[in-house]
Amino acid sequence: MKKIIGIILIIIGTIGFIGMFASKSGGTNVDNGIAYLLGRLSPIAFLIIGFILVNKKGENK
Repeated sequence: MKKIIGIILIIIGTIGFIGMFASKSGGTNVDNGIAYLLGRLSPIAFLIIGFILVNKKGENK
């Protein structure tokens, strides 16, 4: 189940990461507020959490 959630997070993070570069609002900064900054950094967090869930070592099946 963790691998499925990890794969879903990786897909969402990848789409958000591509959209981050495709948007016209520019780079990540705090000029527009903290919520804007967190919204722009969340795809990166989704990617990191997804990779951690998918690459869990020591999982016995």
